[in-house]
Amino acid sequence: MKDTKTSVNQKTAAEYLKFFYPRLRTEIAELSLKGNFAGIIQSTVNYLRTLLLESKTNIIAYHIKLMDMIYKKGDEYVRDIIENIFVRSFSSFRKHGKISQWKVLYQNMPVSFQLIYNEQRKQDRIFFGK
Repeated sequence: MKDTKTSVNQKTAAEYLKFFYPRLRTEIAELSLKGNFAGIIQSTVNYLRTLLLESKTNIIAYHIKLMDMIYKKGDEYVRDIIENIFVRSFSSFRKHGKISQWKVLYQNMPVSFQLIYNEQRKQDRIFFGK
């Protein structure tokens, strides 16, 4: 069982993300005040998508590792949101990026996210035929 004293909740995660994403600091602060952690994660995904269009693959890989750190320390809610918004966004990165970009991202992706991503793809194939 996970020790809840050491778990990162959505407010603490938002503070980490304000530090990790200086360009999004104001947006993250506003969403945090509204208790919209899902919106915070979506804003990070949108930012990474912009970096993908700018071919800044190594920066994206770095941010994926930072998100994994929050994921590993996160409480159940934080982990659930990261799985369902952040990790699920990898399909979009794969679809809209170049093959070489995706290979770099996947190779640098933490194993925990690779496992979640692959399970999501497997479930999508079963349920949606994708």
